[in-house]
Amino acid sequence: MSKVWSKWIKATAASMVLAGAVWGSGAVSTVKAAGTQFSDVKSSHWAYSAVQKAVAKGYVDGYTNGTFKPDTSVSRAEFVKMVVAAMKLDTTPASGKWYTQYVNAATKAGLYSASDFANNDSGWNKTMTREEMARVAARAIGEKTSENDKWMYLATKSGLIQGVGKGKLAPEGLTTRAQSVVIIERILSVNAGTELDSDLYATGAAEILWHGTNIFTVMPEMFVTPESDWKGKGKSSVEEMWNEKNMTITSKDGLYQAKLDALVAIDMADPNDPNRSLLGDINTLNWYNGKQIGLELVKHPIKNEKNTYVLYFKGGVIFNKDDSKYSPRKSLTYLVSGFNSSNDTAFMNGKLNGATSIYRNRDGDVPAFIIPKTGTIQGISDLVIKLQTPSNARFMEVELLRLRGIK
Repeated sequence: MSKVWSKWIKATAASMVLAGAVWGSGAVSTVKAAGTQFSDVKSSHWAYSAVQKAVAKGYVDGYTNGTFKPDTSVSRAEFVKMVVAAMKLDTTPASGKWYTQYVNAATKAGLYSASDFANNDSGWNKTMTREEMARVAARAIGEKTSENDKWMYLATKSGLIQGVGKGKLAPEGLTTRAQSVVIIERILSVNAGTELDSDLYATGAAEILWHGTNIFTVMPEMFVTPESDWKGKGKSSVEEMWNEKNMTITSKDGLYQAKLDALVAIDMADPNDPNRSLLGDINTLNWYNGKQIGLELVKHPIKNEKNTYVLYFKGGVIFNKDDSKYSPRKSLTYLVSGFNSSNDTAFMNGKLNGATSIYRNRDGDVPAFIIPKTGTIQGISDLVIKLQTPSNARFMEVELLRLRGIK
């Protein structure tokens, strides 16, 4: 550690003690606990209730000048100390840093693993990110996963983490004192048996962050399958049936490659769906049934088809080294099956009762499929989503999802 850095830490620590901040660093607060009214956390503040509860329970306090400083960031050590204290986990005094006993308790309870970050002073004094907070919070209610990018999904799905805007997660954003106590109060509520409301937009964004799609958040009722379907494959939930590894397709001859960045489900009944902007002007989109008058397609606008979902295939071709073998189109080639029309005649006459593509000027110019929420039939096929190579002679495909469904 450099002398300059050492002096800065000592100066910072001293200023915190003088200010009266209490995190477990040895400082003693003269601020009243329960019932304290902080000058910077009025009753209208979004975290007011959680702050009052946290102070009353004694796992956090304010500053001697009568403030709480809700927007001040917290370190990993400070956050873990609060969680351990709030959950009343057993601690044993230990030599070394002030936080050592809390780290030991957190490790024993499964809230922290050495693989998360280095168990040293440098690691514990870094500011806690929202993603790291989500990991600790999810573990605190008993969630488990071996996938590091799944923790935010588990935390949002259970209601522990909310978005910072419509469909915005800010996983690298820094954790504040106000956020900390709000999350910890939610942890305590869940562990007491309360089922929290989740932020659907945040959960959808977290699912995409995890494995590249939000279909199980936005349209779960469309992908229902017997538990034996996924349990038989060693999965812990139906969401794990999505095959993220197949989101890139490469032809066997190595001349063509395309990548699906995300399969984004959009609820057309929700005008505030954060992903509607992917579709551009809704008023110019039509669903396709192949019917023509002369050389012109009969247009069926989707703007009035609100009882539907749209699957948007976000991505494109990485390379195409031979346009004579593979179509020069830049968008993905894909297949969605298992959502068939229940009446083909009605479909051809303009009733949207089965899954089909959508287009703006010609079929295929928008990489999206529209699926009615009701009225489709699965038929004898499974529920399947695939990526394909755009070639008849050198055709191949990879499965992103296959569910038996409920036929």
